[in-house]
Amino acid sequence: MTETEPGNASAADAAIRPDPERWVDNHGDYLFHFALSRVRDATKAEDFVQETLLAGLRGMDRYQGRSSERTWLGGILRNKLLDHFRTLGRETSFTDLDFYADEEERAFENRAFPDHWNAAHAPSEWSAAGDALDREEFWKVFHSCSGKLPDRIARVFLLREVDRISSDEICATLNISPNNLWVMLHRARMALRRCLEIHWFNADTGDAE
Repeated sequence: MTETEPGNASAADAAIRPDPERWVDNHGDYLFHFALSRVRDATKAEDFVQETLLAGLRGMDRYQGRSSERTWLGGILRNKLLDHFRTLGRETSFTDLDFYADEEERAFENRAFPDHWNAAHAPSEWSAAGDALDREEFWKVFHSCSGKLPDRIARVFLLREVDRISSDEICATLNISPNNLWVMLHRARMALRRCLEIHWFNADTGDAE
């Protein structure tokens, strides 16, 4: 087996070594908005970003270059947020299960047949929905709509549908039952769909009110 020349090894090491001096410029906004969408408090979001950058600096030796710096730092931030939510789950109980309950009841013809939409409240057909995902204006409307959800409903939705955290882990982290998780996700989806219909798919413009 041919030995790697020292010069080549140094170049390879330099290629995967993080550059913390550029973290704030390259990733600061991304990390801040990621944290802000989950804690809804600018001061707390800034604190989480600072903690993430400090943890990244301390753990630079563990960075192997298998993912981008942004993905690596995002993973650190996600773990810190999960620890934070785990603490909240022990300290608080979820009382948001009444959210959207009245709207849900009106949406279906009969509670015994929850899959049968009431025609007056049935969702409309979305045309070219996939195209919206590539438009920055759509995501502004999406974030505006998700920002109208109760804090804990939004937290559950983002963990499951955006961060792809498993249902079991969410239940354990937030100290909620699988049934409550299902109800919260179901109502979050209904509320978001309704908001997106009003402010995007059936709107004259792509601007949220």
